[in-house]
Amino acid sequence: MAKEAKKKKTAIFPERGNIYIKATFNNTLVSLTDENGNVLIGGSAGKAGFKGTRKSTPYAATSAVEKVARQARDQGMREVAIFVQGPGPGRDAALRAIRASGLSMSLIADTTPIPHNGVRPKKRRRA
Repeated sequence: MAKEAKKKKTAIFPERGNIYIKATFNNTLVSLTDENGNVLIGGSAGKAGFKGTRKSTPYAATSAVEKVARQARDQGMREVAIFVQGPGPGRDAALRAIRASGLSMSLIADTTPIPHNGVRPKKRRRA
Protein backbone atom coordinates (compact mmCIF):
# COMPACT_ATOMS: atom_id res chain seq x y z
CA MET A 1 0.00 0.00 0.00
CA ALA A 2 1.56 3.22 -1.15
CA LYS A 3 1.14 6.35 0.90
CA GLU A 4 -1.17 8.94 -0.56
CA ALA A 5 0.49 12.22 -1.47
CA LYS A 6 -0.56 15.04 0.85
CA LYS A 7 -1.98 18.12 -0.77
CA LYS A 8 0.22 21.14 -0.26
CA LYS A 9 -1.48 24.04 1.53
CA THR A 10 -1.68 27.16 -0.56
CA ALA A 11 -2.00 30.36 1.42
CA ILE A 12 -4.69 32.70 0.17
CA PHE A 13 -3.00 36.08 0.19
CA PRO A 14 -5.29 38.97 1.21
CA GLU A 15 -5.37 42.33 -0.56
CA ARG A 16 -5.02 44.25 2.72
CA GLY A 17 -2.55 43.69 5.53
CA ASN A 18 -0.37 45.22 8.22
CA ILE A 19 3.37 45.89 8.23
CA TYR A 20 5.06 46.01 11.63
CA ILE A 21 8.49 47.66 11.68
CA LYS A 22 10.63 47.43 14.81
CA ALA A 23 13.62 49.76 14.47
CA THR A 24 16.18 49.09 17.19
CA PHE A 25 19.66 50.57 17.41
CA ASN A 26 21.19 47.29 16.18
CA ASN A 27 18.71 45.94 13.62
CA THR A 28 15.41 46.56 11.84
CA LEU A 29 12.75 43.84 11.95
CA VAL A 30 9.84 43.73 9.50
CA SER A 31 6.71 41.55 9.70
CA LEU A 32 3.87 41.49 7.19
CA THR A 33 0.61 40.15 8.62
CA ASP A 34 -2.95 39.73 7.48
CA GLU A 35 -5.66 41.77 9.21
CA ASN A 36 -6.02 39.11 11.94
CA GLY A 37 -2.34 39.35 12.88
CA ASN A 38 -1.10 36.10 11.34
CA VAL A 39 2.45 36.62 10.07
CA LEU A 40 2.73 35.96 6.33
CA ILE A 41 6.23 37.28 5.57
CA GLY A 42 9.08 38.24 7.89
CA GLY A 43 12.36 39.97 7.24
CA SER A 44 15.21 41.84 8.86
CA ALA A 45 18.37 43.70 7.99
CA GLY A 46 20.32 40.59 8.95
CA LYS A 47 18.21 38.41 6.68
CA ALA A 48 18.83 40.91 3.85
CA GLY A 49 22.55 40.08 4.05
CA PHE A 50 23.95 42.71 6.42
CA LYS A 51 26.18 41.81 9.37
CA GLY A 52 27.52 43.66 12.38
CA THR A 53 27.24 47.43 12.52
CA ARG A 54 25.96 47.66 8.93
CA LYS A 55 22.66 46.11 10.11
CA SER A 56 21.90 49.30 12.02
CA THR A 57 22.07 51.59 8.98
CA PRO A 58 19.09 53.15 7.20
CA TYR A 59 20.20 51.47 3.95
CA ALA A 60 19.94 48.03 5.56
CA ALA A 61 16.43 48.86 6.77
CA THR A 62 15.48 50.01 3.27
CA SER A 63 16.63 46.79 1.65
CA ALA A 64 14.92 44.63 4.30
CA VAL A 65 11.59 46.42 3.81
CA GLU A 66 11.94 46.36 0.01
CA LYS A 67 12.28 42.56 0.02
CA VAL A 68 9.16 42.10 2.15
CA ALA A 69 7.15 44.67 0.14
CA ARG A 70 8.17 43.10 -3.19
CA GLN A 71 7.04 39.65 -2.01
CA ALA A 72 3.73 41.08 -0.79
CA ARG A 73 3.08 42.92 -4.04
CA ASP A 74 3.92 39.81 -6.09
CA GLN A 75 1.42 37.79 -4.04
CA GLY A 76 -1.34 40.33 -4.71
CA MET A 77 -1.37 42.64 -1.71
CA ARG A 78 -2.38 46.21 -2.51
CA GLU A 79 -2.99 48.15 0.71
CA VAL A 80 -1.14 48.10 4.03
CA ALA A 81 -1.37 49.74 7.44
CA ILE A 82 2.05 50.47 8.94
CA PHE A 83 2.96 50.27 12.62
CA VAL A 84 6.42 51.59 13.51
CA GLN A 85 8.06 50.90 16.85
CA GLY A 86 11.41 51.94 18.29
CA PRO A 87 13.97 54.76 18.01
CA GLY A 88 16.36 53.21 15.49
CA PRO A 89 17.87 54.81 12.39
CA GLY A 90 15.79 52.64 10.04
CA ARG A 91 12.41 54.20 10.87
CA ASP A 92 12.15 56.84 8.16
CA ALA A 93 14.08 54.85 5.59
CA ALA A 94 11.64 51.95 5.98
CA LEU A 95 8.64 54.22 5.36
CA ARG A 96 10.28 55.66 2.24
CA ALA A 97 10.96 52.14 0.94
CA ILE A 98 7.29 51.15 1.35
CA ARG A 99 6.14 54.29 -0.45
CA ALA A 100 8.53 53.53 -3.34
CA SER A 101 7.43 49.88 -3.54
CA GLY A 102 3.98 50.74 -4.87
CA LEU A 103 1.88 49.55 -1.93
CA SER A 104 -0.76 52.07 -0.87
CA MET A 105 -0.56 53.08 2.79
CA SER A 106 -3.85 53.44 4.63
CA LEU A 107 -2.37 54.19 8.07
CA ILE A 108 0.96 55.04 9.66
CA ALA A 109 1.03 54.64 13.44
CA ASP A 110 3.83 54.95 15.97
CA THR A 111 3.48 52.23 18.62
CA THR A 112 6.67 52.99 20.56
CA PRO A 113 6.02 52.34 24.25
CA ILE A 114 6.28 55.51 26.35
CA PRO A 115 6.58 55.30 30.14
CA HIS A 116 3.94 57.24 32.08
CA ASN A 117 6.26 58.14 34.98
CA GLY A 118 8.68 55.22 34.56
CA VAL A 119 10.58 53.36 37.25
CA ARG A 120 11.33 54.71 40.71
CA PRO A 121 14.56 56.77 40.78
CA LYS A 122 17.61 55.68 42.79
CA LYS A 123 17.90 57.04 46.30
CA ARG A 124 19.74 60.35 46.71
CA ARG A 125 23.46 60.21 47.17
CA ARG A 126 24.72 61.17 50.62
CA ALA A 127 27.29 63.96 50.93
